Amino acid sequence: MNHSIRTIGLISFTFLAALLAACASTDNPSEIGLGANRPLKTPQATADRPKIIAFGDSLTAGFGLTERESYPYLLQERLNAEGYNYEVVNAGVSGDTSLGGLERVDWVLEQDDVQIVILELGANDLLRGVPVSKMKSNLDQIIRKAKSKNIEVLLCGMLAPPTMGADYQRAYSAAFPDLAHEHGVKYLPFLLDNIALKRELNQADGIHPNAEGTKIMMENIYKELKPLLKSS
Repeated sequence: MNHSIRTIGLISFTFLAALLAACASTDNPSEIGLGANRPLKTPQATADRPKIIAFGDSLTAGFGLTERESYPYLLQERLNAEGYNYEVVNAGVSGDTSLGGLERVDWVLEQDDVQIVILELGANDLLRGVPVSKMKSNLDQIIRKAKSKNIEVLLCGMLAPPTMGADYQRAYSAAFPDLAHEHGVKYLPFLLDNIALKRELNQADGIHPNAEGTKIMMENIYKELKPLLKSS
């Protein structure tokens, strides 16, 4: 955890403030969140190889992108190119919250030979104002379920903007590093580092990375994931 929150804080605060403004105009809870209207995506494992589960919301599912542009697909290509014998399973569901993730994690982890979970949830909890204690508890349980099966976890964090109030901001922003420290899991402080607020790297909504931005997102993940990988 050598990343400094101060280094990424300003850009992420501004990004999330824009995200809140973009999504707060609807009164329909089903329409709130990162790509909430995208159909549920069922993870399908096809190869008899150890598996990496990409578990998250629309940022994982690849909202607004083709399958080949999604980060799990790009990650699979990188692993293949570097000689790692893993299958990446896209278990992203657009609009998902930490509770939604908790409700489906047992089913996802039932697949054979899951070795790593990339856990990317919490942004939609922020958008809906879910109490941090509930989000943290849900993520805690997901991590515990993975570890009980001897599955390694890479936790992708997010930061809350000042507009949420100082107490919420402080508690939310601390929840992810606290969980990573408590469970001794790998931690990526900000998934969209070097992507957020860059118009040329985002879709028209200003929230979801475009194909070029997703390449950078995959690199952010791969940097923290690589120490967990085992050579074939």
